[in-house]
Amino acid sequence: MTDWKNVNDWNATIIEEFRANDGQVGGMFEGRTLLLLHHTGARTGIRRVTPLAYQNLADGYAVFASKAGADTNPDWYHNVVANPRTEVEVGTRTIQVRARVATGEERDQIWSRQKQDYPQFAEYESKTSRVIPVIVLERA
Repeated sequence: MTDWKNVNDWNATIIEEFRANDGQVGGMFEGRTLLLLHHTGARTGIRRVTPLAYQNLADGYAVFASKAGADTNPDWYHNVVANPRTEVEVGTRTIQVRARVATGEERDQIWSRQKQDYPQFAEYESKTSRVIPVIVLERA
């Protein structure tokens, strides 16, 4: 069973480090592309912030609902599907975006590139039977 308090504390530490260092963090994320996704709870309406690895796209970013290979999608995924107009912090910038779930060839191309660039995403995929959603965050 996941200890969500520890996960939330861990995320809070990453968010604090991200903001204190102009979008850069150390540890396991050192040198990685990381953004802060703002999202509103689909059921609760509570605003939250989640640090996520991302991939640059021509008109925005792609993020991945991998949940480290768990058999369920992360809460933030349900939140952006329900409330797609949101914002991200990338480096020192806050950018308005609209989230949408990538499908078909678009999804497959983005996902393949992510697995090639960061092999741990292929590990996540091997741990679950679900198709890991790719979410495109287009500049609004």
